[in-house]
This record gives sequence, C-alpha cells and structure tokens, in this order.
Amino acid sequence: MANASSNSKTQLIAALNGTLADTFALYLKTKNFHWHVAGPRFRDLHLMFDEQAQQLFGTVDIIAERARKQDGETLTSIGAIAKHTRIKDQDSTAIGPDEMVVELKGDNETLHERLETLKNAAEAANDNATSALVDEWIDACEERIWFLRQTAM
Repeated sequence: MANASSNSKTQLIAALNGTLADTFALYLKTKNFHWHVAGPRFRDLHLMFDEQAQQLFGTVDIIAERARKQDGETLTSIGAIAKHTRIKDQDSTAIGPDEMVVELKGDNETLHERLETLKNAAEAANDNATSALVDEWIDACEERIWFLRQTAM
C-alpha cells in the first residue's frame, strides 16, 4: 500500500510540474500577445490578454507551492519550463489579432487537458486541497476559453 501511495504522490508532483510549466508558458505567450496586438480591436484584446495573463500568473506560485507541500521538487528555470510544457512558443511579432485569439484558445484547451490530468492525480493521491484548487483553475480556464471563443472572428 505504501508503494501505491508513493507512486500516486510521484504522479501528483509530476502533474503539478506539468501544469506549472503550461501555466507559466501560457502566461508568457498571453503577455507577448498583450504587448504585440495591433489593429482596430487593439484596446479590447490588449485589455483581455492582460486580464488573462494576470489570472494565469496568479496561479503560478500556488501550483509550485502545492508540489513543495507534497515534499516534491518544482521547476527551477525557463529551460525546465520549456522541457515540461505542451504550449508551443510563438515568437512572431507580426501575428494578427485573429490568429492570436485562435492560438490562445487552443493553448487554454491544452492547459484544460493538463488540469484534468492534475485533478485525477490529486484524487488518486487523496490530496483534497489540490483537488479543490484545480476545480477553481478549471473554471477559470473554461472562462478564458469561452471569452476567446466569443472573441474569435
């Protein structure tokens, strides 16, 4: 039984770190789009991207601390984030606003999948605190997806 419990905890820490990597990468991409959006919808998108980036950044420390509270290690660098994230970089500053919205919608859907994995891992490890937090993060992620879907042209 201790081995199964240890395995569940290991999987939980890995899921937390994957979620942390995706959240941090999505935060950075959302900020990138906030800084580089242009065109007639500038103000609305600029403000929405900033709100979404702030929301993502607000969870970063909480996710990392959940891993540490489980006696796990967490990500240490941009390289560690890059190694664990499923969010693709977007380095073009010429991407249009419609493409930004579509890309962020897809990236939030990727994060949503990661959050579902984290939820399952938290429940398998009997970590009710993480499970409850993940419910909030899933709801916030679904709201971002909804806003982006409604904003897409």
